[in-house]
Amino acid sequence: MFFLFRSFLFIVKEQSCRTLPINSKFMEVIRRRDTALYEKKIYLSECRRGTGTNYRGTISKTKSGITCQRWRSTVPHNPNITPSTHPDGGLEGNYCRNPDGDTNGPWCYTTDKNMRWEHCDIPLCEDECMHCSGENYRGQTSITESGYECQRWDSQTPHSHGYRPHFFPDKYLEENYCRNPDGEPRPWCFTTSSSKRWDFCSIRRCSTQPPSTVPKLECLAGNGDTYRGDLAVTVSGKECQRWDAQSPHKHLRTPDNYPCKGLDANYCRNPDGETMPWCYTINPATRWEYCKVTNCDSGSVQEPGLSIPEEPVIDCYEGNGADYRGTTARTVSGKKCQRWNSMTPHKHTKTPGSFPNAGLQVNYCRNPDGDRQPWCYTIDPEVRWEYCNLRKCILPQAAENDNQKPVPKPTIAGQEPSIPECINGRGENYRGKISKTSSGKTCQEWSSTVPHSHTSFYPTTHPNAGLDKNYCRNPDGDINGPWCYTTDPNLKWENCDIPKCEVSTSCGKPKTEPKKCPGRIVGGCVSRPYSWPWQISLRTRSSRPAAYKVVLGIHREHGNEPSRQERDVISILKGPNRSDIALLKLNRPVTLTDQVLPICLPAKNYMLPSGAECYVTGWGDTKGTGGEGYLKETGFPVIENKVCNRPEFLNGRVSNNELCAGNIHGGADSCQGDSGGPLVCYDEEKYIIQGVTSWGLGCAEPMKPGVYVRVSSFISWIEQTMENN
Repeated sequence: MFFLFRSFLFIVKEQSCRTLPINSKFMEVIRRRDTALYEKKIYLSECRRGTGTNYRGTISKTKSGITCQRWRSTVPHNPNITPSTHPDGGLEGNYCRNPDGDTNGPWCYTTDKNMRWEHCDIPLCEDECMHCSGENYRGQTSITESGYECQRWDSQTPHSHGYRPHFFPDKYLEENYCRNPDGEPRPWCFTTSSSKRWDFCSIRRCSTQPPSTVPKLECLAGNGDTYRGDLAVTVSGKECQRWDAQSPHKHLRTPDNYPCKGLDANYCRNPDGETMPWCYTINPATRWEYCKVTNCDSGSVQEPGLSIPEEPVIDCYEGNGADYRGTTARTVSGKKCQRWNSMTPHKHTKTPGSFPNAGLQVNYCRNPDGDRQPWCYTIDPEVRWEYCNLRKCILPQAAENDNQKPVPKPTIAGQEPSIPECINGRGENYRGKISKTSSGKTCQEWSSTVPHSHTSFYPTTHPNAGLDKNYCRNPDGDINGPWCYTTDPNLKWENCDIPKCEVSTSCGKPKTEPKKCPGRIVGGCVSRPYSWPWQISLRTRSSRPAAYKVVLGIHREHGNEPSRQERDVISILKGPNRSDIALLKLNRPVTLTDQVLPICLPAKNYMLPSGAECYVTGWGDTKGTGGEGYLKETGFPVIENKVCNRPEFLNGRVSNNELCAGNIHGGADSCQGDSGGPLVCYDEEKYIIQGVTSWGLGCAEPMKPGVYVRVSSFISWIEQTMENN
């Protein structure tokens, strides 16, 4: 019996495959738990190669717009080419096909009784020509228009870059072929010449019209690349400049460069993959702005940026994760999640409009359909969906009332955590309430002189030592740990028997999970106390090293917290070639605690992928956005240097030893007072410091992302300097 399969299901639990005669273009494919869908590329392609005898797409109208007759039908025309006469011709439904090898390509019998058949307008696949701006070009051209040979996409030599193929499976960054992964006017590549970082490729435009696979909408869906409405005013009320004009702003986003993006008149559009429609403005002082476009799902106006909940976000899930509202957007195999309001690369029905209470924001992992845990569609065209890389929350012991569900309780900003009854190191930072010595004697109050008179250790003489009441403390750094004066007249003082804390010294793994709040430090949110335990505050009274000190383990910038540690700086070791990085040598080691932990270093010369989500923290200028005095955080994506150095952004100012990160629309950034602070990114279940806050043009300004020293470029220097000092 003849059986045609277009896709197959891999069932994880059974470790077996099941072939299917359908795929997601022919009918809605139901997402099944424990099951991954793989589809044959030939049935997903809406273009033809050569005469199109192997075309298996779903176009079913002729070039004049007439609907095709079903191949099995005899009405209105009795065909002489049928599925039985041509069993290998793919004659299903009423789709355009070329079973007889017609030199002009696919055709069909029509539903017009006056026209028996007509050719279909099926575009050539983009192998050696390109449609639009070449976003889907899959040819093998590997020489640029200036004659340079292309560098392989999986190579970092001679040019380091953030377009690593395994992070962009939907961009087909194969070999050293010219591609367009970032919204340029046409395909390009990095070159093998050390003097030319990248160059455009000369690829002819196809003579046929491009496939039309998406609707042209009058409202906002996804990032608005299909919006074709007539709105021509920005969020601040500025009139848009015509796309075919070069005044007052010169640009490359012209109708000629982007012929498929609807750049008509001065209407708001999204030709280059921004977060939403925008336009250049007729105001010479404002180059461009976003536009307020009505959302197709909700009917509300979408504001630029992200809507972030104010309540703490728990990045673990309870039960089946139906209530999970964290920001994880990676699957168990490391694939990036597809946005819920996007239909590319996978069409689906799990949209924010269809599931308004499921929290389907951005591309964050969610569980809208009651699966066993949060999941997402992936950006890999060959992997429809996967479960997410999330852990289950560790719940406290059950509440006394069995009907009351125990829930994880994150620490709220400004709220002190519970004080542990254990010590780290010598216990100088111990602030617990044990008040008996190792032999069981009660401690004398530190402010008292009865029964033992003393002059050395009072709350007034040691205000930072925590000499409260009669609790055991270690104000003098006793090697045996905390102690106290006793109430026994025959024993002046004695050490206390306080156990050592069990502290994980693993780098990049905070005990308190960070909020990881993205774009709303300027515009961010107040961090959970001690969720970024590698954060330090560097303070000075002058430019001499001896005048510097490092404060660790604090949440409030000027807080006298139990976890606070201070160390003096004895030397400052500056980076090579006047780079904006330095190492500080301290007078003595810090004590590792749950509130003071190291951050992990990246691999030597590691390049972050473009779009990687990273986080900055600091006590710097908040520009009136709130949280002054508390450690703040914000998250935003890395922007590849090639994009960041465009004229409309930082215009070539960013060097290879620096990286850019920020929201192109502004709203969140590091600022004055944050310099030298960390830019950290989550990878392989730990945080890694990828950047050091360096400079920027203003704070949180549109099109002016922050610039950070690229730490991976200085790993050899860091290792050698530490070894020599």
